[in-house]
Amino acid sequence: MPDEDDLIIRTARSEDERELAVLNHAAWSVLADVSPQPPVEDPVFDERHTPEQFLLAVLDGRIVGYVRQVPPTPLASNRHVRQIQGLAVDGTVRGRGIGRRLVEAACAAARAGGARKMSLRVLGWNAPARRLYESCGFVVEGSLAEEFLIDGRYVDDIWMARGLTDTADTADTADAADTADAAGRAAGTHREA
Repeated sequence: MPDEDDLIIRTARSEDERELAVLNHAAWSVLADVSPQPPVEDPVFDERHTPEQFLLAVLDGRIVGYVRQVPPTPLASNRHVRQIQGLAVDGTVRGRGIGRRLVEAACAAARAGGARKMSLRVLGWNAPARRLYESCGFVVEGSLAEEFLIDGRYVDDIWMARGLTDTADTADTADAADTADAAGRAAGTHREA
């Protein structure tokens, strides 16, 4: 497997859709997703899910991960906030910090676009993802108890966020990120349909 330094993070293009759909299907997990597993033939891009919203992790010419960040609402009063609405890493490269690099790249892109805050939602039972986000500087801002009924169990919806104006280095917590990344699709936030 190529070295992590060979990892490229770039914005998605329309021609990435097929490969992204395969990854999206393969990375689906009851631990991280609130919607049913998407069929591999379903399109990823539509009028609400555009290529520009996705940052891709590309290793050895292959898409091995993605993060999607968007404004959480269409309100002008909320334009200073971005929200991560999907994160996935291919199982063959988990545990190498790719999820962390995608989260940090999404935060950097949001900051460059004028955002002051990044938020996300994660299922309460997804402890590995919560550790990843905490290692990236996210804190819990709220919780909706028993918000989802998944696989016969009620699951809390945890709201997390971090400021984007503080550029504090969180590199010393990379071990926690690797642990979260290694836990499979656990590094994901639940996707908004």
